[in-house]
Amino acid sequence: MLNSPTSISPLVAGLTCRCPRCGKGKLFVNVLNMRDTCSSCGLDYKFVDTGDGPAVFAIFILGFLCIGGALIAEFQFGVPWWMHVLLWGILTPLLAVFLLRFLKALLIALQFKNKAEEGRLSKE
Repeated sequence: MLNSPTSISPLVAGLTCRCPRCGKGKLFVNVLNMRDTCSSCGLDYKFVDTGDGPAVFAIFILGFLCIGGALIAEFQFGVPWWMHVLLWGILTPLLAVFLLRFLKALLIALQFKNKAEEGRLSKE
């Protein structure tokens, strides 16, 4: 896994969901499915191992935003219960997908930039 001097910022790669090396190839096939390689520079994405990191960050961020928003909507504006169901039932899954996509791309770009890999006690 080469880290060329022209590699883009991890934040830019995360926001655009592009290859962490060239910044041109798309990272995902559909919404959250990874490609095997970059279509532009040929970077093999086998090194990618974000684990549960994106989900954990998304849970904390969405929990803060949605519960905070629901409390504000309830106590500041007094919205009825059905409006909460409609608003948060639609907004929460949409935010979750877009946030997971960004966080997964960001963690992949950070993993590439920092050359992070599985820890080993000896070279095999």
